[in-house]
Amino acid sequence: MIILLSVIFFFIILRFAVTLFNFISNPKLRRVVKHYDDKVSILIPARNEAANILNLLASIAEQDYQHYEVIILDDASTDNTFEICHEFAEKNPRFRVIKGDPLPADWLGKNYACHQLAKQATGKYLLFLDADEEIENGLINSAVHRVQTHGLALLSLFTDQVMVTFGEKLVVPLMHYILLNLLPLRLIYISKMPAFAAASGQFMFFDAAIYHQFQWHSMARNRVVEDVEIMKLVKTAGLKGEGLLANGMISCRMYTNYKDAIDGFSKNFLAPFNYSIPGFLVYLVLLIGGPLIVISTLNLQLILFMCGIILLGRTMISYLSHQDDKINMFLHPLQMISLAIIGFYAIQRHLTKTTTWKGRQV
Repeated sequence: MIILLSVIFFFIILRFAVTLFNFISNPKLRRVVKHYDDKVSILIPARNEAANILNLLASIAEQDYQHYEVIILDDASTDNTFEICHEFAEKNPRFRVIKGDPLPADWLGKNYACHQLAKQATGKYLLFLDADEEIENGLINSAVHRVQTHGLALLSLFTDQVMVTFGEKLVVPLMHYILLNLLPLRLIYISKMPAFAAASGQFMFFDAAIYHQFQWHSMARNRVVEDVEIMKLVKTAGLKGEGLLANGMISCRMYTNYKDAIDGFSKNFLAPFNYSIPGFLVYLVLLIGGPLIVISTLNLQLILFMCGIILLGRTMISYLSHQDDKINMFLHPLQMISLAIIGFYAIQRHLTKTTTWKGRQV
């Protein structure tokens, strides 16, 4: 029992150390005063996004960066996504919408949509955004500054998450929670090792010349989690990539209910573990089962020590990700149950090859 408790507390303290490192290093995109005017191509793949995309397009039109173009690709939507975007583009000359080509057999949908968008772009930089986001003033200018001053081939941001329903609050905070106590974000830029790679497809900002040279989305054409794969490819090529927190400059409401959030997270939850089911299970058992074993000892000192570390970690992560720390601490046990459910579906669908997204098998 002593050995088991030692392993559990080593795991808890190690995760806390990663969280503390992220908290102290504060890996956020900084706002800058210096103004840039390099052309940025804002590229938006859209499939059945009629309910979301107008908010994004309006936020782009209202932002303070002036030298840009916006290209939206309608990826075989069955709703009126194309009509909504076309009507908006007619009133805003910097925007245009195109129809995507049929999906080839060896591609995944989003990757092929991004590949087509890049071919249409004329900017010095390529910014890929998801259709369910909204951007704030300062975002593009700050991104251009970061890429230029740090010589980046790719800058990716982990966006602030908007959560409205109770179901969303049980699942969506897990993204930042796992990210910020599993990986020191500064190592994405500092380390040359592809193992220290993370990215979010919600914001992928490329140096266009380098992108066109390597055709990153083509190289990751059949990868479900193409964002992480592309960051690995960037680092493998000896180029610089960086992943940062959005610092309030871009937000996203990923899902609107519990079921969609569970389905969405289970689609790619094995990716950070390189699709190793044993490694993933060990992580889940230690993360979820470890605290239960500590509680079963009825040792008040150990229980209080463990709870203090977990709650302090949740507070730091909530601060970094602009989330409500009190809600996250209160819902922590239910979020861990949700994590177990996500893990079950992720493994089941990976083994049975039944993972689908937006009507397509992935």
